[in-house]
Amino acid sequence: MTDKITIAISTGDPAGIGPEISLKAACDPAVAAACRAILVSDPALLERHAEACGITIALAPVDRVGDARWAAGQVPVLACPQPDRIEVGKTSAAAGRASIAFCRAAVQAALAKQVDAVVAAPQNETSIAQADIPFDGHPSFVARETGTSEGDVFMMLCFGDMKIAHATLHQSVRQALDAITRERVGRVIAETARTLQRMGITAPKIAVSGLNPHAGEGGLFGRDEIDIIKPAIDQAVADGLSVSGPFGADTMFQMLGFDAFVVMLHDQGHIAAKLLAEHAAAALAIGTPILFSSVAHGSAHDIAGKGIADPTAMIEAILRMAGGWR
Repeated sequence: MTDKITIAISTGDPAGIGPEISLKAACDPAVAAACRAILVSDPALLERHAEACGITIALAPVDRVGDARWAAGQVPVLACPQPDRIEVGKTSAAAGRASIAFCRAAVQAALAKQVDAVVAAPQNETSIAQADIPFDGHPSFVARETGTSEGDVFMMLCFGDMKIAHATLHQSVRQALDAITRERVGRVIAETARTLQRMGITAPKIAVSGLNPHAGEGGLFGRDEIDIIKPAIDQAVADGLSVSGPFGADTMFQMLGFDAFVVMLHDQGHIAAKLLAEHAAAALAIGTPILFSSVAHGSAHDIAGKGIADPTAMIEAILRMAGGWR
């Protein structure tokens, strides 16, 4: 018997570095000590990546999570075989279909409570688009797969002690501006607080960014802060949460004493995360009935199959899932 949680690792875009970093993470001693990892992928595809990347690993394919065994020296794989051979380093509809199939199988296993959490390697949105599959990021995908309203699911980037939640994500800036309403800002604040509490922070303190330069400078650079963001913050405070702002997004992350930051736009959070934690940030989808995390970097087709991909972000995401939740 073991009290370790079981984590499904969806291996992401099969033409990119996803399979390589998934294999490396599954072999990592810290991961093995923290959880029971099961890869979700095409076993034959994983064997090809392992050979190309010089990774020595014994894979144990199973058709059901319940048949998996975690013996020393081998890693179970929930088999999700694909009909097409996929060329490494190239975008293709076949790669897009396969990556979505892996992620869907992992999410369904979590919904069925066969695994405790899912960690996903990076997708390639071009390949998924070539397969004519709607996809604008993991949070909305997980929302659809779990029957959750897409408006109630958000992304939180985590690295070290830093946590950054986003009110909007993978859409044009023009679309995002229309999506930033008082209600949406209130929802992301509330979900950030609930997530922090699940992480064991009983009374979280949250800082919220503005949308415009200098958080609007008192209305000189726009009224979004006055008409939308500040009223949402005030309502959160009235609801008993410790929330402050809006602050300028260019200086907010230097402020001390906060457990998480909420930003309005994708780049407000992602630029900071990728500067402060290059290749080492985990992206949580918050607001869904399952625990789901992905890595905050791309599929890196240019180095796929070369054995040089850095699995740090994948390992960080797995360890955070294994040890950071209540």
